[in-house]
Amino acid sequence: MPNIKIFSGSSHQDLSQKIADRLGLELGKVVTKKFSNQETCVEIGESVRGEDVYIVQSGCGEINDNLMELLIMINACKIASASRVTAVIPCFPYARQDKKDKSRAPISAKLVANMLSVAGADHIITMDLHASQIQGFFDIPVDNLYAEPAVLKWIKENIPEWKNCTIVSPDAGGAKRVTSIADRLNVDFALIHKERKKANEVDRMVLVGDVKDRVAILVDDMADTCGTICHAADKLMSAGATKVYAILTHGIFSGPAISRINNACFEAVVVTNTIPQEEKMKHCPKIQVIDISMILAEAIRRTHNGESVSYLFSHVPL
Repeated sequence: MPNIKIFSGSSHQDLSQKIADRLGLELGKVVTKKFSNQETCVEIGESVRGEDVYIVQSGCGEINDNLMELLIMINACKIASASRVTAVIPCFPYARQDKKDKSRAPISAKLVANMLSVAGADHIITMDLHASQIQGFFDIPVDNLYAEPAVLKWIKENIPEWKNCTIVSPDAGGAKRVTSIADRLNVDFALIHKERKKANEVDRMVLVGDVKDRVAILVDDMADTCGTICHAADKLMSAGATKVYAILTHGIFSGPAISRINNACFEAVVVTNTIPQEEKMKHCPKIQVIDISMILAEAIRRTHNGESVSYLFSHVPL
C-alpha cells in the first residue's frame, strides 16, 4: 500500500503492531519520551510529506498523557506536510462526559473533539462510542465502528447454548445495542433499570424481562469499576439464570474491578483488545479477549483506498 504510514502512540503498541501486520506494513518510526519536567516530546523518525498518516492511540492507562501525546503527534505530522492525518482511537477518552447531567458539569467529550480538530486531525476512526451523538461534536468525518459482528461470532463459537439465551443490558442506555444483538441472534432480551446516587456507585436495580432457566449474556460498551455488571450478575442469578456471561467492548477495569469480577458469578467476562488486557488476565482467569485489530485494519485499508466502510458494521473481515 503506497503513500500510507501508520504510527503508534505509547498507549497500545500491541494493537498497533497487529494492525500493521494485518495490512502488511511496518509501523513508522516514532520516538515518544518525556523531558524531566514531564513534558511530552515526540520525534517522527521518517518523512511524512504528502503521505496518508494513521496514528493509533487508545484512551487508556495514563489517559491525559496519552491524549496529549496523540495531539502532539497529529500536529507534528500535520506541520510536516502530511496530506491527511487520521486518528485511530479504539477507546475514545472522556466519552462518558457527553452531556450536562447536572449544573455546571463540563462536556469534556466535546472539548476533546475540539482539541483533536485544532491539532490537525482530518478524520477519526473509533469504536463503540459511549454515545453515538459524540460524532456530532466533530466537524470532520468520524467512523464509529462496532464490535458487534465480532461479539456475535464469539457468542456462536463459544456459548453452546446460545439459542436458548437472553441478551441483557445492565442499563437503559445500552438497550439499543442489546436489541440489535438479540435480533441478529433471534433470541429474547431483557434490561436492568438502575438508579445512581453518585458516579461509579449503583443504588438499586430492577430486572425487566425473563431469564429463568436460560443463559444470560450481559452486553455493554464499557466496564470501569464493574459495580454495575457485578450487581447485574447477582440480580440475574437470583432471577433464575443458569449461567451469566458479560461481553464488553472496552474493559477499563479500574479500582476494585478485578477483585469484584473474581468474586462475582460470571462464567466469563469477554472484552475486546481496544485496551491492553494482558496484565489484567494474569490476575483474573475469567477475562477473555476478542481481537478486533482486523476490524480497525480493514477500516484503515478501506479509508486509504476510498472504499465504503459500512460493510464492517455487519461483518467481521475474514
